[in-house]
Amino acid sequence: MNLQIRKGQTDDIATIVEFQLAMAKETENLQLDKPTVEKGVAAVFNDSSKGQYFVAEMDHEIAASLMITFEWSDWRNGVVYWIQSVYVKERFRRLGIYKKMYSHIQNLVMSDQNIRGIRLYVDKTNHRAQQTYQNTGMNGEHYQLFEWMKHS
Repeated sequence: MNLQIRKGQTDDIATIVEFQLAMAKETENLQLDKPTVEKGVAAVFNDSSKGQYFVAEMDHEIAASLMITFEWSDWRNGVVYWIQSVYVKERFRRLGIYKKMYSHIQNLVMSDQNIRGIRLYVDKTNHRAQQTYQNTGMNGEHYQLFEWMKHS
């Protein structure tokens, strides 16, 4: 398996958009508005303070992507990375690609004294993803997420 984890590039936008549309449909049965997602993904590339995409390439094909965003923690006097928008193409699943992407992000955290840790959220009904995250050593025991979203 020839796998490379790298920062996302603007040439990856179309693939990342397709991944996000597929993930929403697959995990929450949501049909997202493609132009909105295109603008949202492009916004990250246009303003790095919004986040950073990473992709996993296998034999020159993008097999997976994820985005990290940044949360300031006053308790820890540092930044916490949030992993978001994780998607692995179906035919590349169960090959350990997410685990390798997570390890890549974890190495970034370990190499920077200003980064304090990693968080992510997962839909309560997505048990397969929860098991994947537990297998990396993460736990969901500490916090429960609450949200309110404005409907557009």
